[in-house]
Amino acid sequence: MYTAEHTDIIVIGAGHAGCEAALATARMGLATKIFAISLESIAMMPCNPNIGGTSKGHLVREIDALGGEMGKNIDKTYIQSKMLNLGKGPAVHSLRAQADKFKYSEK
Repeated sequence: MYTAEHTDIIVIGAGHAGCEAALATARMGLATKIFAISLESIAMMPCNPNIGGTSKGHLVREIDALGGEMGKNIDKTYIQSKMLNLGKGPAVHSLRAQADKFKYSEK
C-alpha cells in the first residue's frame, strides 16, 4: 500500500550520477527521493565544466543510449566543443564539450 511517506528508492547525492539514478528510478514508476547538501549543489559542475573527453566520453554515450539526461543537457548548454586526439587513430578520437556551468545546473 502506497502512502504519502512511501519511498522505494533513496538517492544520496545529486551530482551527475545521483541525478541520473533518480531520473531512471522515477521513470520506472518508483517513488524516489534524492538528497543533496543544498539546492544549489544539484547537478553542479566542478571547476572544469567539461562533459566528454577521452575517459568520460564513453560513459556519457552509454548514459545517453539508456535515455539519460547528461548528453541532452550538455547539448543545450555547451559553450564550445572540440574533437580530441585527431592526430591519433580513430579509436581514441573523443568529443569534449565545455558547458556554461550555471545554465547546466538549471536545466
